Amino acid sequence: MSRATFRFYEELNDFLPEASRKRSIEFEFLVAPSVKDAIEALGVPHVEVDLIVVGSCSVGFDYRLEDGDRIAIYPVFEWIDISPVVRLRPKPLRHTAFVADVHLRKLARLLRLLGFDTVHSSDFGDAEIVAISKSEARIILTRDRQLLKHGAVTHGTWIRSTDPIEQAREVLRRFGLANGVRPFTRCLVCNGGLSRVEKEAVSDRIPPKTAAWLDEYCECDSCHKLYWRGTHADRLDELASTICSDSV
Repeated sequence: MSRATFRFYEELNDFLPEASRKRSIEFEFLVAPSVKDAIEALGVPHVEVDLIVVGSCSVGFDYRLEDGDRIAIYPVFEWIDISPVVRLRPKPLRHTAFVADVHLRKLARLLRLLGFDTVHSSDFGDAEIVAISKSEARIILTRDRQLLKHGAVTHGTWIRSTDPIEQAREVLRRFGLANGVRPFTRCLVCNGGLSRVEKEAVSDRIPPKTAAWLDEYCECDSCHKLYWRGTHADRLDELASTICSDSV
């Protein structure tokens, strides 16, 4: 029986049993597996890993374990350039866009409120989420660790919290997005972009009491839902500020 020793760093420990966190883990094998297979056998989705160091050398997912290896596993450095070493994922997406699983409806709405491109549907199955992520270069947001172990997934993260506001903070911190927040620029219903529209062009859709005091309106480019800064705007502003305040 051959043995290798693994040490996982930072948030990768969230995937491990309590007794295995922040310590060296011994991994036994008869036939040398790839380091990717070993990492996932220990419970960590490969998509959460961005740097693997064996001894003092960085290696790729296809590296085959050898008896006595000491392996350090580091999480995704989404906004840090580590190109001088072996990066295990494509480079960070220039346009940060998300696809959220069925458990993250409220998170999807909050991210849209903050201006981030986030698709979501209660009808999405795992295969469809993976396909959307791949075809549209979207980062998968999920509460299902197994989804991130799919071989075709290249960008994704497991959302730790069950509270929607903390989930939004988690995403902003995870991807360094606090400075990219643009509230009220995206439709909360369908994710389409919002564009200014002349009041006269939509006058038949504005409640008379609103039309009497408000002149500025936006319309969703996709579903054509009409938006304006009504009495709820201050509450939404406060919500957006609350999310961003602890996300830097």
